Amino acid sequence: MIYNIRFNDELPVYRIQITLSKLPWYWRQVSGFVPRLPECISKIVVCTVIMTTQQQPQTAQHGFHSINVTEKTGRNLPNPPNFVSIAERVGKPAYVDADIVIPVYNEREQLADSVLALMRFLVSSRNSRFLTQSQPSYFPLYSWNIVIADNASTDDTWPIAVSLARQYPKFIRAIRIPAKGRGLALKLAWDESQAKARAYMDVDLSTDIRLTDVLVNSILSGQAEVASGCRLLDESHVTRSAKREFISRSYNALLRTTLGVTFEDAQCGFKAISAKAAEFLLPRIQDNEWFFDTELLTLAQTYNLPTYIFPVRWVEDTGTTVDIPDTVRKDLAGIKRMRRELAASLI
Repeated sequence: MIYNIRFNDELPVYRIQITLSKLPWYWRQVSGFVPRLPECISKIVVCTVIMTTQQQPQTAQHGFHSINVTEKTGRNLPNPPNFVSIAERVGKPAYVDADIVIPVYNEREQLADSVLALMRFLVSSRNSRFLTQSQPSYFPLYSWNIVIADNASTDDTWPIAVSLARQYPKFIRAIRIPAKGRGLALKLAWDESQAKARAYMDVDLSTDIRLTDVLVNSILSGQAEVASGCRLLDESHVTRSAKREFISRSYNALLRTTLGVTFEDAQCGFKAISAKAAEFLLPRIQDNEWFFDTELLTLAQTYNLPTYIFPVRWVEDTGTTVDIPDTVRKDLAGIKRMRRELAASLI
């Protein structure tokens, strides 16, 4: 958004562009303001912020598609709720090819084992490809970081995350978010990331981590702006209870009926997006919990972003702590909201 700011009648109007997706570090471009900051501070009488009456159209380029934001949405982008931001960090975002985020809440039992298993796989995978680089390889080498995103855990999850990040600073970093919500954790982790591909997977590693190369390289290769594993494809190998299978298939059938989506599996915890897709999509995703995944894929389809859906090997974590009735209730509310917005062309 473009704003005009006048500090008093004697000073000129300063033109400032604010990117809402970067809250609270949203001062992205300041034209003429910084050089005269001391003068402005000394002469401030009133600070009035007036939004320009004619908002300049923004054009987002995604793969083969060009999207005119103002034309399409017809509304302002939503602010992150309560301006929640990252409270603590161990390690800084690095300019790597891929950030792989693991959102966690009260996961002290399996956090260390899962993160170390993923790290060892990525290290060994990179080393094996390096040793055989003279031979043709389907997946090229890429640099990566594992990002532990703790969202308001009340057990020892954060101390464990800190310990891992300090013990393996080249491979692991950690952030702590003072509010619950997997969607919120992913928004903040992906938003501050400097990586070309921004992925995530569930801490239980239910999806076979050997598919990480498929997930990441589908973005790095330019094949897609959004990528997601799918447990409901015929080629997928899935082990889970009949109850979970019924709930999953029923939910996705409901999405196809109510929202007109074409993807098969909204909630597989194995997704990635490009840096450009993150900049475009994250400010538009309103949900901060489990509906985040559904909203992400629905918006990607709505805006015709190139999306790659691939089969996975997936084994249910029988010790999951997800509150299914509460999640179902919130998902239904999310579907109702998105259906209303789609019908009113607000998306």
